Amino acid sequence: MPSIALRAPAAAALLAAAFLPTGCQHAAQATSGTPATTLTAAGTNVGPGVVQPVVVTDPVRYDTDDPAIWVNRANPAQSLVIGTDKDSDGGLYVFDLQGKEVPGKTVHGLKRPNNVDIAYGFPLGGRPTDFALVTERETGLLRAFRLPDMTPLDHGNLAVFTGDAAGERMPMGIALYTRPTDHALFAVVSRKTGPKQGYLAQYQLADDGQGQLNMTLVRKFGTWSGNKEIESVAVDDELGFIYYSDEGVGVRKYAADPQQGNTELALFARTGFAEDHEGISIYKTGPRTGYLLVSDQGASQFRLFPRQGTAANPNAYPELRVVKVAAHFSDGSDVTNVPLNAQFPHGLFVAMSDNRTFHYYRWEDMLGQLAKP
Repeated sequence: MPSIALRAPAAAALLAAAFLPTGCQHAAQATSGTPATTLTAAGTNVGPGVVQPVVVTDPVRYDTDDPAIWVNRANPAQSLVIGTDKDSDGGLYVFDLQGKEVPGKTVHGLKRPNNVDIAYGFPLGGRPTDFALVTERETGLLRAFRLPDMTPLDHGNLAVFTGDAAGERMPMGIALYTRPTDHALFAVVSRKTGPKQGYLAQYQLADDGQGQLNMTLVRKFGTWSGNKEIESVAVDDELGFIYYSDEGVGVRKYAADPQQGNTELALFARTGFAEDHEGISIYKTGPRTGYLLVSDQGASQFRLFPRQGTAANPNAYPELRVVKVAAHFSDGSDVTNVPLNAQFPHGLFVAMSDNRTFHYYRWEDMLGQLAKP
């Protein structure tokens, strides 16, 4: 996701102007060697070391799946969380920082909206435009909505995986990439099922001349193990990398710029996960430093890895910390390092919980001991 910079908090030196980004019912599981967590009647986790949210959103109608944070650059305290409600009569919900659904903004009637990401300042109709881009699985489309008013920005023509077998056209994950050299905007899309090579597709977005979006396929790339599926995708604009979760196997890394080729650069986070590698989000502490957060879905926890790799190998990702959270069986997540208000002075981490809500966490609570000097 595009970046803007801001002031540094005490726990970690942040970019001078950057923001970021990225249900089923299962019993809570304990990771070997860690205290067990308990699933409450409300559908959230409690127990030793479980980080609790400071805000829980209003519930959606059916099935929360993926959030994205829209940072209001003019007034960060008026920022919003956009979240999908995954159903054949699904929706794209809009919440304020208090977790309340914003009246009149939620879009209903979407056909199984899956994942969502946000673009900032993209030129449409002669003016810079922020928008949310969501995958609509049952129609095989991407849908776009201007922020913050949620006006549609597509003609229903953003079809993905066209020409592929009928069963391989269902989009799931999405991440937006702005190429620093020319500010070209790309959507990277995963799907419910596909070939073992070329599982993901990358499209370049453009103004269609009427202030709406169109797009052009630029490549298909990415290995799939054949084990489960690929849903979560995240992009690091500044470092130029795409990360995606090959569920049950690990996290794969590729170059984000199509001109840099389709060679896999890394496969990491391969051990210790209870059930499914899921949501990926990126917290930046500097131009090239920060954390990758990966959902260990079956254990209701997130595993942190160094954004920059190691000093010896930028494609090596040792695990730094495991964070157990109240959000149960979390699939999608997003994070920003922007100070939003007094409640989130060092940024906001949002995770879905399979009790139809999204949870808001303070970044310093997620970082824990890593925040100490």
